Amino acid sequence: MLCGCAHQQFVTQPYPRWGEELWLSRTDRDAPLPMRVRMPARPAAAPACLLIVHGMNEYIGRYHEIAAHFANRFIVAGFDLYAHGLSNPTLLAADRAIAGGASEFDVSGAFLAQSGLRNLDPMRRDLDQVLRRLIEICDRRGRPDLPIFILSHSLGSLIAASYLLERTPGDDPRGRIQGIIFSGPAFSVTEVPGWRGYFQTPIVKLSFYAEEHFLRSHGEPLPLLIANQALALSTVPVLDGLFELLSWPGLRRVFSPTTPGWVPEYLSDWEEERARHRVDGYIIRRSILRYVKGVEEEIVRFRRRMAEFAMPYFLIYSAGDPITPAWGNQDFAAKTSEKHRDNLILPIIDKVHHEHLFSAPPLRDELLGKIEAWLDRRLKSMGEVSVKRADAR
Repeated sequence: MLCGCAHQQFVTQPYPRWGEELWLSRTDRDAPLPMRVRMPARPAAAPACLLIVHGMNEYIGRYHEIAAHFANRFIVAGFDLYAHGLSNPTLLAADRAIAGGASEFDVSGAFLAQSGLRNLDPMRRDLDQVLRRLIEICDRRGRPDLPIFILSHSLGSLIAASYLLERTPGDDPRGRIQGIIFSGPAFSVTEVPGWRGYFQTPIVKLSFYAEEHFLRSHGEPLPLLIANQALALSTVPVLDGLFELLSWPGLRRVFSPTTPGWVPEYLSDWEEERARHRVDGYIIRRSILRYVKGVEEEIVRFRRRMAEFAMPYFLIYSAGDPITPAWGNQDFAAKTSEKHRDNLILPIIDKVHHEHLFSAPPLRDELLGKIEAWLDRRLKSMGEVSVKRADAR
């Protein structure tokens, strides 16, 4: 409560832009959706397009070096998810104020844009809209039917993976996607490290366990099923109601927690990047509890269906990451790794950090090289399939 009352945050620098900036129309009530596109020197020679999907409470502008690396060969795009970056009205106003000559802009209330989020549906709609626009760009600037790959991080991985499991009638842009890279995907809930974890982690795990078993059997013996349902029925509605209450106007300014101080220490293994993160005013530092609970429910829903995931993937995670612990990635890999020959899993055994694309050199360069090699592997496999089909005809 004290952190919520005392929290202040200011933007002092312009939003870090890269590539061409496009604004896509949303509904009348929502602000336009900002999209960025960076082209290689010869777009017509690009072998594929790459769409970057960022994580929770960050923004696509910080990926300028990542976009520059892949734009040497690929058509690269990214966008700010709903309520993030320039999709957030407060942060957009801050960028415009700084561009107009202001020295700083108070963005302490930027987290309030999360107030309408009870699930990830608005973000999946953003992803769908950007993907459709990217297909148009790739067909116009590259060549028809250019394959599209997704490079996703953390919550962005959960958004993209759950989006790929959806099926819609009619024109479906998912058919153009030929693979996805997961970096520290949010397939599990946080395990708080250190002494705080003794108090907080059991509560988080209790909530998650109850949510997983709520009105759902997992094939356990009848006595355990009854116990699980009793726990779920007494826990889930209470927590849902409490989190909803504390997300109401007035209360949410007091009860929306700030980012814990330990989080930046586990984002990167590079002190220079940690220092940048601490002073970056465009990263949202608070989260409305309704939104946090909605993310937990989305993880549960995805885990129920993750065995259906058939898209080729490259999964990267740290074995000691407390933000999205390894057990979620291991569960996902156990159910899906044999579904495609190009699936690749890279556990980084000796690391605990979460943002692999922002690792300290030389690890970052090594990981970018491995991602590019996997993309080439997928392109080669697709070429072999095309040749076999041609021979069969």
